Amino acid sequence: MKAITEAALQAPADGGFKGAMRAEWDAAAQGWNEWGPAIATWLRTSTDAMLEAAAIGPGARVLDVAAGAGDQTLDIARRVGPAGSVLATDLSAGILAFAAENARRAGLANVTTRVADGESLPPDTTGFDAAFCRLGLMFFPQPLRGLHGMYRALRPGGRAAVLVFGGPQANPCIVALVATALKHAGLPPRDPWQPGGLLSLGKPGLTDALFAEAGFRDVGTRVLAAPFRLASVDDYLGFIRASAGPILQIVNRLEPAARDAAWAEIAERLHAFDTTDGWEGPNELLLTVGHR
Repeated sequence: MKAITEAALQAPADGGFKGAMRAEWDAAAQGWNEWGPAIATWLRTSTDAMLEAAAIGPGARVLDVAAGAGDQTLDIARRVGPAGSVLATDLSAGILAFAAENARRAGLANVTTRVADGESLPPDTTGFDAAFCRLGLMFFPQPLRGLHGMYRALRPGGRAAVLVFGGPQANPCIVALVATALKHAGLPPRDPWQPGGLLSLGKPGLTDALFAEAGFRDVGTRVLAAPFRLASVDDYLGFIRASAGPILQIVNRLEPAARDAAWAEIAERLHAFDTTDGWEGPNELLLTVGHR
């Protein structure tokens, strides 16, 4: 096996974390979009809870930050109707192109897309009734900057709703995936709270504190169970191998034999979540809401 370094994992064209993240999601965009229906099913209850918490209804103007391929963008667009609008932003132009195409195919003319860094939203991003960020903020190296941007984008009284992964103990599938991939890459375990990581905002009270520091009031967080149910481990691995950028960034840099060994051990560990009805991977999510 050829070991790789942390520096190699974060060596984008522009030499920075944001460039690495952009390239990672550009590469995973097609797979993420193809798995869109399964993702939407997995996050259906959580997305509905976000829509309700943000009080999104007919005629609203909504900002969808780190929108990805936009299955939740379409949900928002249907809720706000033709009198409302949705601006979907993402750092990755590649994945955002799928969001635009999906809106076009759905006949939703009230969706606009804009490539933008969620930590540096354009100055004219203002006057929104709600800001929405589903499973994106934890990837921000400086999430407080992202929340400051959402706060500025809202009209007085507007609401922000953010969904992130909880802590390691409640998300064992993610822990198993990352730990096994790192082991086969010859890398030490990562601090789960490291900024920009999948579980980085999972500490109890952290998102509440960040919301308050950004200026939000009436801040509250709910814990949501979001099990990922599929027919088998192989189906879940198909999802991971097609679309999970953070894992692929590690495993795909390995030589073929090491890569195969990594996937084999990942599959073995994931069989712990087999059930009599298929496969069910536990996930715990945190939904935080605040008012401007």
